Amino acid sequence: MSHADLAADYQAHGLAGRVGFGQRPALLVVDFVKAYTTPGSPLYAAPGVPDAVRASVPLLATARAHNIPVFYTTVSYAADGRDGGMFVRKVPALLQLIRDSPLTQIVDELTPHEGELVIEKKYASAFFGTHLAATLTTLRVDTLILVGCSTSGCIRASAVDGMQHGFRVIVPRECVGDRAPEPHAANLFDIDGKYGDVVSVAEVLPYLERWNV
Repeated sequence: MSHADLAADYQAHGLAGRVGFGQRPALLVVDFVKAYTTPGSPLYAAPGVPDAVRASVPLLATARAHNIPVFYTTVSYAADGRDGGMFVRKVPALLQLIRDSPLTQIVDELTPHEGELVIEKKYASAFFGTHLAATLTTLRVDTLILVGCSTSGCIRASAVDGMQHGFRVIVPRECVGDRAPEPHAANLFDIDGKYGDVVSVAEVLPYLERWNV
């Protein structure tokens, strides 16, 4: 079945509705850390992740220009990985993300500004075991613009949890990346079918430009 036929089948069976843009956005930058953009790192994921980083630069600049809250997540573990539980056992490459390693630092192109919260997480979802949902709710955010990596892992998990916490999840497709194109494409399709709206960055920028939160 072609992509177009599959999309039509989803819509015919009541999937892939639109959540749309809400009234109060925030930008969440998930795990754009140097481990995924540094050649030689076991987690290096080129060209997908470096391309997504570059595509996210104007989006971040627009969010900042319009005083839209910006949040980041990183992943880091103790040296023995014990705080990574079964996730580290399943994905041993995550042990590269030891606390204070340069690989856990956010990429230079998207360095956080003063006042932008950086949330350390241990698992795929930006919401699991963190204060993110409570903080967004306190700020009365209803729309979560989700960028980062990987599409099939932390982006998908964060999209699912974002929807489950009641947020409108918007994923600009150019601004997320993965190790391989196949899981990237499949998970974008799945997110768009069930958990949020996958749109172009060109659709997101005018929305952000309307707001001065």
